[in-house]
Amino acid sequence: MPPVRVVALYRFAVIEDCEAVRAGLERLCPSGVRGTLLIAPEGLNGTIAGPVAAIETVLAGIRTLPGFTDLDVKESTAVTMPFHRLKIRIKTEIVTMGRTDLDPVRNAGLYVSPADWNALIADPDTVVIDTRNDYEGAIGAFAGAIQPNTRTFRDFPDWFEREGRALLDRPTPPQVAMYCTGGIRCEKATAFLKAEGVDQVHHLEGGILKYLETVPEADSLWRGECFVFDERVAIGHGLEAGSHTLCRGCRMPLGAADRAAPHYVEGVCCERCYQTRTAAQREGYAERQRQVEIAARMGIDHVGAVLDRTDEDRRDR
Repeated sequence: MPPVRVVALYRFAVIEDCEAVRAGLERLCPSGVRGTLLIAPEGLNGTIAGPVAAIETVLAGIRTLPGFTDLDVKESTAVTMPFHRLKIRIKTEIVTMGRTDLDPVRNAGLYVSPADWNALIADPDTVVIDTRNDYEGAIGAFAGAIQPNTRTFRDFPDWFEREGRALLDRPTPPQVAMYCTGGIRCEKATAFLKAEGVDQVHHLEGGILKYLETVPEADSLWRGECFVFDERVAIGHGLEAGSHTLCRGCRMPLGAADRAAPHYVEGVCCERCYQTRTAAQREGYAERQRQVEIAARMGIDHVGAVLDRTDEDRRDR
């Protein structure tokens, strides 16, 4: 069986008629394509998977939209389909910060290529900020990066007002370098900082994914693994699958120590969520896990084995 092509894509570009774009994408996507595409006045964002030719057709169609010629795309492959349906939805933002007044199309920071990233973040006059959420930063980050430890991307503006602004309060304002998984959150975060009066703002082009794909491990300043929003859970250098798995109770990444904890039960719960789930909920998760295992022995897919995790969920990429 040929591998499934997986593409994470986004582009900040003005969309005048979101409904027309949604209808066009529905016509464009063949039945073998699954995943999520989000449309908003500020652009397009999503992750889709399917046969190589089908995905290429979708990408070619998106690139014909005004402003989308330079669509940002990160590619990988999967042995099995990582999504169980296709969702194309209109949102107020393609990545939810709760700030529709920003203009990431015209007022984002400066791109920094993966090849130039090490020099920028090694500069003592640079403040490096991770724009991802707490559970992501906990399993991997760039050396020396500040971790806001936000629960969702919506919390980033509040964090900046409480703590972040003070980090930049120096006689000579430092330059800021921001990063995230694929580039979309840090790009929007740079627009936020610029709206707040911060001038020297940079963001990692292509995000951590492009860095791990192109920068040799021997030269890398990345430490740990990178959480991803599909069934791979986490990846390392060269985009190789990492060691983390997913708790099916709270959908948080689990390392070896987490899986060795007393309350960890595969497919049911982990130490983090055991006390917050009722006995009835845990029994329901256990039954789902039994059905997944039965389906696996029979060589068939089970919907419970695949959980779509997209920007419309409580996690924002």
